[in-house]
Amino acid sequence: MTAHDYEYPSDLEREITLGDGARIHLRAIRPDDEERLISFHDHLTGQTAYQRFFNALRHLPRATAHFLANVDYRRRLALVAEHGEGACRTLVGVARYDCTDQPDIAEIAFVIRDDWQNRGLGTILLETLLTAAAERGIDRFRAYVLASNGRMLDMLTRFTDI
Repeated sequence: MTAHDYEYPSDLEREITLGDGARIHLRAIRPDDEERLISFHDHLTGQTAYQRFFNALRHLPRATAHFLANVDYRRRLALVAEHGEGACRTLVGVARYDCTDQPDIAEIAFVIRDDWQNRGLGTILLETLLTAAAERGIDRFRAYVLASNGRMLDMLTRFTDI
């Protein structure tokens, strides 16, 4: 399935304000986000990239960016958080789920750019992603998290039954 199999979910687009006053635009990922995903990854510290991908990718391969940017919006969905205005918006966070071989279970993952961590954005992305999944009939989740990723483990413990 590709992004063309289902209509783009414009209902997921919204503007939010973080506790520190920063304005963020949330929306579903689009195929034309491939280059932006590569740039986003290039701005992650090695540790943050490792915690998300479980390996030390210095640069996100184009084929991986293509796969990540092309979702069907039902069984595979990704949300992006952008900061800035218009064409100057930059990605600061990505959250996604991918269904497993069990139709009601999805694996979730997300990453927040280092300079945007600890501002509440991860919590907002997680809540938005879980709600979108529930609207699509997915109500059970799993996540693979490194034992050393205490912040992610804490957030998942506080906000989910994972």
